Amino acid sequence: MNIDFTANGLIDKNGIWYSKKNVAISYPDNGNDVSYQIENKSFWFKHRNNCIVSLLKQYPPKGAFYDVGGGNGYVTMGMQNNGIESVVIEPGEGGCKNAQKRGIKNIICSTIEEAGFEKNSMAGIGVFDVVEHLEDDVAFLKSLNSYLQKDGLLCVTVPAYKLLWSIYDTYGGHFHRYTLGSLESKLKTAGFGVLFSSYIFTPLPLPMFLMRAIPSKLGLLKESSIIEDETNTHAKENHTFDKIWDWELKRVNALKSIPFGGTCLVLAKKI
Repeated sequence: MNIDFTANGLIDKNGIWYSKKNVAISYPDNGNDVSYQIENKSFWFKHRNNCIVSLLKQYPPKGAFYDVGGGNGYVTMGMQNNGIESVVIEPGEGGCKNAQKRGIKNIICSTIEEAGFEKNSMAGIGVFDVVEHLEDDVAFLKSLNSYLQKDGLLCVTVPAYKLLWSIYDTYGGHFHRYTLGSLESKLKTAGFGVLFSSYIFTPLPLPMFLMRAIPSKLGLLKESSIIEDETNTHAKENHTFDKIWDWELKRVNALKSIPFGGTCLVLAKKI
């Protein structure tokens, strides 16, 4: 279903809704294009999508679900394909055009602040590897809270463990890495009650620590090698950990938390 956003003051240009103001974001200029090249084959993007969709099927939003900072619309595509009415809100025009190529029906080229939504109007918001890009992450979470209806849903993924900080975080425009405890605490400060929280990507912290965090601390990694490494890591189908991904998804389906992993996944509601 296509949604008309004329009442928000947005302008429809060839199927993408634009706000009247461009806003600077902490994200590499070519970040969306690099991701677009690898998302469809990447085990990481596929598994994250499966876990997100599983949660939203168990806690369906009572209206459209807004994928804020949704990049190329990969997560929105997963939700749309599973019957969840979805909208991608992405300030990067390149990401919006990539989302359109994927067949996303509802695309807004804007930040949520500039998109003209009324407060207390949204049934659900997703921020998938977005919050870490905001220096004042609690203020951002409070802002998201203000747009949600009472009991509206917020689904979040963020990178785990400050110990894993590397040049990849610096290049990616990150300000933070989290534990479930630190993320839950910030969500509660922002006016949310946690419904479910878990780590995912159980096998990844050790290789990330050995191959990214330590070499970064020793000055052995350069930004020039990051794009090639990311492409090689994600762009090839990798079935090494398929059994682990299946086990993790079964845990999420059963709403059973996983105690360790490279990503924090949390579902919360406005209280």
